[in-house]
Amino acid sequence: MKRIEEARDILKELQVPVKQQSDMCCYVLLAMAQINKKQAWSEATNNWIRIHDIIGYIKEQYDVEYAENSRETIRKQALHHYRNAAFIEDNGKATNSPNYRYRLTDEMLAVIQTYGTVWWQSEKEAFLSNHESLVSQYSSKRELRKMPVRINGIDFTFSPGKHNQLQKAIIEEFAPRFAPNAECLYVGDTTEKDLVKNIEKLKELGFEITLHDKMPDVVLYSEERNWIYFIESVTSVGPMDPKRIIEINEMTADISSGKIFVTAFLDFKTFKKFSETLAWETEVWIADMPDHMIHLNGDKFLGPR
Repeated sequence: MKRIEEARDILKELQVPVKQQSDMCCYVLLAMAQINKKQAWSEATNNWIRIHDIIGYIKEQYDVEYAENSRETIRKQALHHYRNAAFIEDNGKATNSPNYRYRLTDEMLAVIQTYGTVWWQSEKEAFLSNHESLVSQYSSKRELRKMPVRINGIDFTFSPGKHNQLQKAIIEEFAPRFAPNAECLYVGDTTEKDLVKNIEKLKELGFEITLHDKMPDVVLYSEERNWIYFIESVTSVGPMDPKRIIEINEMTADISSGKIFVTAFLDFKTFKKFSETLAWETEVWIADMPDHMIHLNGDKFLGPR
């Protein structure tokens, strides 16, 4: 097995995410351990080393050249994560100091020196029992960033991002004001496409179940009014323009319930970007002003207040 593949196997066994198992990350590990093509892992060392020295070692021993201006890339994509995993430590100098250096921790050195031997498994397990793996750390951070939302009385989480932030506002702010007691029949997530999808109820109402990319972002149903709200959560694309209305009407040709078409925006600035493309006889809701609606169908609402 080539040295780079052995390095990748070490990283994999120590539960490093795939992104940090790239060729560059593997070469950085080899350079940190000062392992060339002929040396055994038992000969690994943990001398202090600069990023400049890492680049030089990789070029000299493996004929792979990284430009000097790639130092920040190496720091962010490899060394930063290795420090989080307790693989390496720094000497405490300022990061812009010419004397700033890294080295493998004594624990990490002891682990990799056993790679390929009968002691590897026990050393690896001991290391992982003392240090939370990167896979676990980063998974926990992703969970913390998720946004809790209660839909139909059940707790869910949305992935982070503006699109889901707006969908959360639609569920928690729009629905109680303008669709009271409505049931959420469909809502997607940027990572989990069909977070809520009541297929049985959609079919009962006459909805033709189609691929996710044609579904509105949020579908609410008010049984009391027999209204269906088709809501697009717009942060960059996808407002209720005439083309979108035609698509939804084609999907819902067999539905007898009243249809409400809504485009939701996070703020007025985003609304202004799309204002000229919005279809007539639709509604606009802006999360920054949750108590108000913009009606693009004046004949229904014209009159004294």
